[in-house]
Amino acid sequence: MTITKTLPFSYESIAEASRLILAGAPVAIATETVYGLAADATNANAVARIYDAKGRPSFNPLIVHVPNLAAAERIGEFDELARALAEEHWPGPLTLVVPLREDAGIASIVTAGLTTIGLRVPAHPAMQRLLKAAGRPLAAPSANTSGAISPTRAEHVMKSLGGRIPLIVDSGPTPRGIESTIVAATGGALRLLRRGPIEVDAPTASGDQIEAPGQLASHYAPSKPLRLSVTDAAEDEYLIGFGATGGDSNLSSTGDLTEAAARLFDLLHEADASAKPRIAVAPLPDDGLGAAINDRLRRAST
Repeated sequence: MTITKTLPFSYESIAEASRLILAGAPVAIATETVYGLAADATNANAVARIYDAKGRPSFNPLIVHVPNLAAAERIGEFDELARALAEEHWPGPLTLVVPLREDAGIASIVTAGLTTIGLRVPAHPAMQRLLKAAGRPLAAPSANTSGAISPTRAEHVMKSLGGRIPLIVDSGPTPRGIESTIVAATGGALRLLRRGPIEVDAPTASGDQIEAPGQLASHYAPSKPLRLSVTDAAEDEYLIGFGATGGDSNLSSTGDLTEAAARLFDLLHEADASAKPRIAVAPLPDDGLGAAINDRLRRAST
């Protein structure tokens, strides 16, 4: 069993995380969305340790994080549409799925055999500093067991992956709270693969092929049954409220969707740890950021 250390975000903890990355180990680090489990994307054995720690299906590809657009263009092929989106939203919570360059040097396990790759330039200073310290592109899915509630705090990571990874760099709660928007820019029109904090004017992709994380029908799931659009919870349900619909906790008492997104996984963890055997969530608007939150909730309830 691995001993898992938690260190506060500092130059010293980033140096330790970089040393572990270059030695082939995955480490947990914050992004602006959720905590990620990062490993050297050019090292197949290191990436395999991500899959092993998470218990992740091998057909589910990983997002690769890079420090800037220039680094992304050394890995993927960007057409005008992709480059325009990158220039508008990077660094930030947008992942672009683009054709993979033959000379990219990315381990094939990262893309799960696909000819495309998901790339993101994160805005969080902890991930940015680790990218620069390690000098490698980092594959970094959410730092939790596969399919479980995503982690927005270091303690969520420890509860899920403690004993499986060597280090968690604690930067406090993540500011955005739900995973990045994912857009496919693989030629022709853009396609929306996953809703997230950034709204992109693109049709939702259809078909059964898994092209990016978060497309599995069941994902982000607590251990308890979850019921949605509930205004009157049963006695055995922990109710997560929204706006005027109160409950045992509230995503945002003022109806602020940005606040709700930031608190979503935090409150799902809280509800999952409560004494009540079931979870209920109040209705949320199904447009804009609300649509992204509802997407996570629908997958969590499947």
